[in-house]
Amino acid sequence: MSGSPPPNGFWAQAAADPGRVVLTAPGGERWTAGRLHADVNRLVHGLRAAGLEQGDAFAVVLPNGVEFFTAYLAASQAGFYLVPVNHHLVGPEIAWIVADSGAKVLIAHERFAQAATAAADEAKLPGSHRYAVGEVAGFCPYGQLLDGQPESVPEGRTLGWVMNYTSGTTGRPRGIRRPLSGKLPEESYLGGFLGIFGIKPFDDNVHLVCSPLYHTAVLQFAGASLHIGHPLVLMDKWTPEEMLRLIDAYRCTHTHMVPTQFHRLLSLPEVVRARYDVSALRHAIHGAAPCPDHVKRAMIEWWGSCVEEYYAASEGGGAFATAEDWLKKPGTVGKAWPISELAVFDDDGERLPAGQLGTVYMKMSTGGFSYHKDETKTRKNRIGDFFTVGDLGYLDEDGYLFLRDRKIDMIISGGVNIYPAEIEAALLSHPAVADAAAFGIPHADWGEEVKAVVEAAPGHEPGEELAFELLAHCEERLAGYKRPKSVDFIAAMPRDPNGKLYKRRLREPYWEGHERAM
Repeated sequence: MSGSPPPNGFWAQAAADPGRVVLTAPGGERWTAGRLHADVNRLVHGLRAAGLEQGDAFAVVLPNGVEFFTAYLAASQAGFYLVPVNHHLVGPEIAWIVADSGAKVLIAHERFAQAATAAADEAKLPGSHRYAVGEVAGFCPYGQLLDGQPESVPEGRTLGWVMNYTSGTTGRPRGIRRPLSGKLPEESYLGGFLGIFGIKPFDDNVHLVCSPLYHTAVLQFAGASLHIGHPLVLMDKWTPEEMLRLIDAYRCTHTHMVPTQFHRLLSLPEVVRARYDVSALRHAIHGAAPCPDHVKRAMIEWWGSCVEEYYAASEGGGAFATAEDWLKKPGTVGKAWPISELAVFDDDGERLPAGQLGTVYMKMSTGGFSYHKDETKTRKNRIGDFFTVGDLGYLDEDGYLFLRDRKIDMIISGGVNIYPAEIEAALLSHPAVADAAAFGIPHADWGEEVKAVVEAAPGHEPGEELAFELLAHCEERLAGYKRPKSVDFIAAMPRDPNGKLYKRRLREPYWEGHERAM
């Protein structure tokens, strides 16, 4: 089917070619379009039998696997909201999302039994509306949702949506709720946004899912790929060598990545890297967290022009930079998507000219959103049709966006604004540093002083000697007011699997007994 015009969406493809393999699950099990379509239809019937109606939500706490995609496609054709929950959260955090979203059903995997049970109990979800993949006490077997249900296409099909929750790095997660269109699923071209990156329908493409599907971008890239005819290869737990093996074995052509994965791939011995052929890759698209320049350059030297970057958020986006763009303008996250507009505003809401630092705002032509049950935040983060997630940056004279930091993370010391990302980049250029964070801590005279927290690289001993070495390293690279005044060490940086740093967790202990907005 290479080069064929795409049937509109997964459902049409399943009807046209039900024997085509569309998904390879972790462990290698292959799923045809017809088999997956049948399970999707059965799940829709099962959820309706459990009481779900158009506009209702259901939540999933699942690893990467076929059950996740079954839920995604079921919501997409039944007018439901799918609420994917980060399975690294603990019971009370999951309970808050389940309750806040109004989810009527929770589907969880037995690997997350303890947290899912605590969440369901706290959210007061009836036992009849709890379902488990595997065995979880007090949960009905997931199979009960499907057993006895017809494989026939359900009546009253209408396009549903995913209601992702923000990462919660700066406070309570908030649901991103978009209005349902009321259209048939086939009336919306669900894979269209991949065209922004030059990814074509069919065209012998294979998409590798190498990050958790609960993350907005990971599910959006994977779902869009499926809808335009790209078979999916799913990883459950990411490791660098296994990723290389799968790219080689399945001739994967595109994937979504985060900078942490780049760092770990580059740490592989050269003999391991050379073992696998990654020449099939056309697009290794990364986002979600800043990528240090030396890491980005090393990946381009290894993988070539397929290393591409985007800037967006759960709320929307965005900007896109090819490898050529980045080499021409190092540090850029790109120019606006064709369906987007970028602008930089000052604190008074005035639009700033090229080169001036301010808060980055975005506007999309594809429709708006609201924060679920939080109109105050919805209004606060908007200027007209533009919205922001609080990042600081500037646009150059050619329209390329450069990010400086998150506004909430800015350090103010003696009245001077200091941007942690610059400090972190300096620390990460030292070979003994695996990960680093910089933030402000209380200081009686200056208000704040710069603190660095470092995760030491394997083979390097954290302690006073290394702290002294890192401070000296920063002296050569940063102005005096920007330099960390002290370095503490941590065994593992609190990041989610998509690379987002929970900096608030690092900062809070230093501010106990002091007043500061977190």
